[in-house]
Amino acid sequence: MQSRRIWEPFEDDILRCFYPCTKAEYLAIWIGCSVQGVYHRANILKLKKSAKWLASDEACNLRAHPEIGERGRFKKGHVPLNKGIKRPKGWAPGRMAETQFKKGVLAGSARERWKPLGSERLSKEGYLEVKFRERKGQYGNWKSAHVLLWEGTYGPVPEGYAVVFKDRDKSHIVLDNLELISRAELMRRNTVHNLPKDLQLVIQLNGALKRKLRKLSEKQAE
Repeated sequence: MQSRRIWEPFEDDILRCFYPCTKAEYLAIWIGCSVQGVYHRANILKLKKSAKWLASDEACNLRAHPEIGERGRFKKGHVPLNKGIKRPKGWAPGRMAETQFKKGVLAGSARERWKPLGSERLSKEGYLEVKFRERKGQYGNWKSAHVLLWEGTYGPVPEGYAVVFKDRDKSHIVLDNLELISRAELMRRNTVHNLPKDLQLVIQLNGALKRKLRKLSEKQAE
């Protein structure tokens, strides 16, 4: 493995002085490094080529004389010869038919990343996720196992609500340990964690008491 080059202060001074108006190839020979090394160091030092040098023939003939490539350029409004033409599969000679992409066939890294339905994984937040559908693009095919369990019993989670664990144990995935709360309530609960333990307990008991009173009120109204 090639060791990293250490640039001396005087070499940086050479670049600052001559890079704006000198070809990188010449500076590479002078300093004793690669051309890519010159460009890399100049980028670190935030050096740029001067406008005068960029307009010179030494910088680039095409940039200095744009008329050189005029014949090979497409004119504005040019219509490609194959526009609107649909070719049958494998229409060209050779191995085109066997090497072209097949619809629905995964290849390369996409094949390596693919997982069958029912596969499980852990999210960055520590939630168990399950692949529950196969959709093109591989996005949106995974969902938290506890959410799938809830939706399988009670239906889709309403907008603005979340399914959470009553005991806050993400590995305890049973229906009795799940509850549906609003996002606002979830935010308040997450904020509670920053409070002293005694105050957390009071807030939790207050919430439990309110829920029981609400249930009793609903039963009386029936």
